[in-house]
Amino acid sequence: MLFSAVMYDNLRIAARLREAAERLEEQGDNAFRVGAYRRAADTVDHCDTPLREIFDARGGSGLRALPGIGPGIAAAIAEMLTTGRWMLLERLRRPRYGAQGRERVLSYVDDEGAEHECVVIEMPRPLPATPLRK
Repeated sequence: MLFSAVMYDNLRIAARLREAAERLEEQGDNAFRVGAYRRAADTVDHCDTPLREIFDARGGSGLRALPGIGPGIAAAIAEMLTTGRWMLLERLRRPRYGAQGRERVLSYVDDEGAEHECVVIEMPRPLPATPLRK
């Protein structure tokens, strides 16, 4: 019973990181970013110490010390631990459509570890004109 109470956050966070990787891959996001989320999920799965314990003791720097956890993913894990939510994943779960095309939210982390977003609207390609046949 102690395992489930203590390690629940790790399992839940690993599952969310994997889901984000899958959704980003479906959207055609950068393969490096998709792989980073998958590697981070593997790290979390194999971590013997609860992430909550690491975060409470050392904050984001403790999370970044784990293999495959950079500033952006550390911030995402901190968000999940402190709020129980991850806004990026919540946005990825919602299909968004603009007036003319499908919207995608692309996120990136700057050199200081702050996450930023931009919206990309994918426009459908126009059908090629075909000559009328008589």
